[in-house]
Amino acid sequence: MEYLPVEVIGNILTRLGSAREVVIASATCRKWRDASRNHLHSLVFNSNDWPVYHELTTSRLEILITETIFQTNGLQCLSIIMDDVDEFSAAPVIAWLMYTRETLRQLHYNVRTTPSINILEKCGRQRLEVLILAHNAITGVETSYQRFPCLRMLSLSYVSISALDLSLLLTACPKIEILNLVSLDIVMSDPQATMELSSNSLKEIYVEAISLDKFIIEAERLEKLHLKDCTLEDFDLVGKGPLEHLKIDDVSVIHLDIGESAENLEVVDVSNFTIMWSKFHHMISKSSKLRSLRLWCVVFDDDNEFVDVEMISSGFPLLSHLSLSYDLKDAAVHYGLQGSFQLENVRKLELGWTEINGLFSLFVAGLVEKCPNLQNLAIYGAVSESKTYEECHELANFTTFIVKLMRKYMHIDIQFIYE
Repeated sequence: MEYLPVEVIGNILTRLGSAREVVIASATCRKWRDASRNHLHSLVFNSNDWPVYHELTTSRLEILITETIFQTNGLQCLSIIMDDVDEFSAAPVIAWLMYTRETLRQLHYNVRTTPSINILEKCGRQRLEVLILAHNAITGVETSYQRFPCLRMLSLSYVSISALDLSLLLTACPKIEILNLVSLDIVMSDPQATMELSSNSLKEIYVEAISLDKFIIEAERLEKLHLKDCTLEDFDLVGKGPLEHLKIDDVSVIHLDIGESAENLEVVDVSNFTIMWSKFHHMISKSSKLRSLRLWCVVFDDDNEFVDVEMISSGFPLLSHLSLSYDLKDAAVHYGLQGSFQLENVRKLELGWTEINGLFSLFVAGLVEKCPNLQNLAIYGAVSESKTYEECHELANFTTFIVKLMRKYMHIDIQFIYE
């Protein structure tokens, strides 16, 4: 170890991650202390890493973090995540940011601070590439001097911010590619809860637990969009971007429009969602490149609606992964699988049910027959702990059916996942 260059030792310490482990390792000898001082690039203070963090007073914890940070030069990544710790004072936090701001590339800050500080003001116009901020407030964004010329990822969780300030903040990040918004406390100046975001560089957007009347995103380069646990009256994606991945999970929305971005979709994943099949199919009908389609636990606006598999076959010829789970009706089996169409490229098929019945058995058999090149079949089901006689009888019949199906299609790998 004594022959290792001090720069290599610095890289080793950087990979340790936890600040406590770095301090312990750097006590090995003078050379390791020198490496931690001049060649350490990352420090992580996480309350989950060391139980003693919870036993220290807030002032003692602030001193400990201050001493550790001030013994480094050229720190590039700083993470301070104290979920269960009382609020920090503003003065030491400002000192940490001012000391590291010129070299910092990544900042993950999840600590409540009193009084609230403007982290954007301390880190703006610097080299910051990743900013992950939680449990803080952002007020009064000034794009004239609060600019982030190098920022590529912005993640805000449980942050209080106005719709206007969020829009201005995005404008102040000309190179941003990834945006995560989780459980924001959105301050609205207008009685109608409307948010408009625009970026020419955004490639990925993740939005969770946000309620708005109207949400408009204008992004010409967007490749991935994920909406989760949101309540929206109107969602519009504006632009002709190369959107490849669309995921919607447990979202309540009256009007959904992704515009011309649907042409490049390769993955569509929709779960716990109420849809009108005809409108939804029309929205993604131009997605000729679609390779994976998942409609899981979907509910139809019209009781007579069902997923038309023939439409899927004709509209998405490259489809190789199909997942379907919804409340089956007679129409879904007797009409949805009629015709001579085939899903030629489907290699993986996932099917689920809310209750076992004869319709589901017919549905499985019909879909497997429509997939001549199928390799993997996964069947998902919910089984209650206390089953009635009728449920046990249906499960026995379904088991017998599956055994016969496996004998007929020996080349297909069949899996069962019960919840």
